[in-house]
Amino acid sequence: MKKIITILLIAVLAAFSCSKPVVKKPATLIEQNRMIDILVDVHLAEAAYNSRRHRDPMVERSNPTNFYYSVLQKHGIQDSVFEKSLVYYASQPRQFERMYRKIMNQLTELEQEYSGRKTEMQELELQRTRQ
Repeated sequence: MKKIITILLIAVLAAFSCSKPVVKKPATLIEQNRMIDILVDVHLAEAAYNSRRHRDPMVERSNPTNFYYSVLQKHGIQDSVFEKSLVYYASQPRQFERMYRKIMNQLTELEQEYSGRKTEMQELELQRTRQ
């Protein structure tokens, strides 16, 4: 995970330092919506690892990269293709920001769904429409 963050930071810094495209579009670019789905899963895997690593002996003995690779395996993506796509998207800050808004929206929806707040919000909306 640290490797991904490092690559991402380098790409973003490089993007701001030049006006020309910094990173050429890779031949095997992951489509934007699929990349969003993968990044949502990466964040969920990271959260699962971080929340359980000190409480679950099995997770404590594992490496966080195992979680990362399990996401890539789930999506049938090679790590090199993912990394090249991530660097490419990160080199386009406006597009990457739009992607991350979608990622954050999906994560927020999942949080609301699992915490029960989504159901509460729907019930409140029903009550408002009945009044």
